[in-house]
Amino acid sequence: MQEILKKTGRGIVLAAPSSDSGKTMVSLGLGAALVRDGASVQYFKCGPDFIDPTLHRLVSGRVSRTLDLRMCGPSFVRQSYAQHCNADFVIVEGVMGLFDGGEASTAALARTLALPVVLVVDASACAESIAALVHGFESFDPQLTIAGVIFNRVGSDSHYRLLAQAVQEHCRAVVLGGVPRHDDFLVSGRHLGLHMDYDEPLSSERIGRIADVMAQHVDLALLREKGAVLPEIRGQAERISNTAPCVRLGIARDAAFCFYYEDNLDMLRAAGAEFIVFSPLADSKLPDDLDGLYLGGGYPELHAEALAANRSLREEIGRQAKAGLPIYGECGGFMYLCEALVTAEGAEYPMTGVFPVKARMQKRLVRLGYHTATVTKNTLWPEGARLFGHEFHYSETDPMPDWVERMYRLDDDRLEGFCLNNTLAGYMHLHLGSTPEAAAHLIEFCRRHGLEAQ
Repeated sequence: MQEILKKTGRGIVLAAPSSDSGKTMVSLGLGAALVRDGASVQYFKCGPDFIDPTLHRLVSGRVSRTLDLRMCGPSFVRQSYAQHCNADFVIVEGVMGLFDGGEASTAALARTLALPVVLVVDASACAESIAALVHGFESFDPQLTIAGVIFNRVGSDSHYRLLAQAVQEHCRAVVLGGVPRHDDFLVSGRHLGLHMDYDEPLSSERIGRIADVMAQHVDLALLREKGAVLPEIRGQAERISNTAPCVRLGIARDAAFCFYYEDNLDMLRAAGAEFIVFSPLADSKLPDDLDGLYLGGGYPELHAEALAANRSLREEIGRQAKAGLPIYGECGGFMYLCEALVTAEGAEYPMTGVFPVKARMQKRLVRLGYHTATVTKNTLWPEGARLFGHEFHYSETDPMPDWVERMYRLDDDRLEGFCLNNTLAGYMHLHLGSTPEAAAHLIEFCRRHGLEAQ
């Protein structure tokens, strides 16, 4: 049984013609300006991105949710969106160019959520031709509404007037403003994207300056007017009681391990997990009485020396793995479970030694893209389950010995999901939106192990 909680505000999808148009910084600036004006702002992120949502949280004070049609499917995307859009204004930040990505594109997400698009256009090398670009985006998909345009990296007032006049004369979209080139709108990046909130790339003072620029150069009232009315928020009238023992799941969360989909965590909690947070960088031992470990992705390569120096924790994790503690590691977590991590410069640092291979950083991207994994044997995930995820990594491991079991068959016919005892790990970041039963299976697996260990 559900109840309607409240009527909410308005929302948009913020998109761009291409990557590197500045949509993330414009998105953060809009949110910061609206929050300063007293509005509540809820962010969502299109695509398999762990980084931008942490920056969204810095601005809004709210958890930003990942909406990915390829991994989660339309039903889960709509459900997550409807469950969490309880705010005065919602900003769904797009990925790459508006139409890039096929079924997982920003355009497909805008259609799925019935939201209008505000296009952020890099105007640094444009004059009147910008109208042809905007007009092309307007006409490319008749099912999509391009409600407004924000010019980014505008050179001067006269440059803005030239751009605005061209779009006003030839396009349906409303010109919402033009953001000048500004040092505060630059955030340094690295091999997996922008810096995250752990790196403190945006101080409160800098966020304030970004809000100032946005409030001065973008019509925020018109922006809110152009947003679509959000759906009514529905919540459970009654919580379903769970009498099963709670599962104490240790979760690594620090600057080295910080890639987690919030909806995954929610599903694990709903299945009975109590997250016990620890830091492989700072804690000398694991929390007591754990039923399992979850080692997410992140940047172990940037903290390899500190991880290696924490010998007591590395060795304890190795002992627990041999003793059969359920452990799940993704990408960076998988690298930490290897024998050693070798940097791109050749420096070698010992890790936990669960898997008898070394993870080696490369100077070029090793693998990028979506994959589907079919689980071939009952383990932390249920046999026969089809799991959906994404790979994005600059490291690769030495060839895994044949005696280490493979639990996944990927859609490109690779065998992955390496398993020793009850430790399961691999490079693919999974999103459980399409397979919530897998979350319940993992927690029940840990629960049974905990009861058997007593």
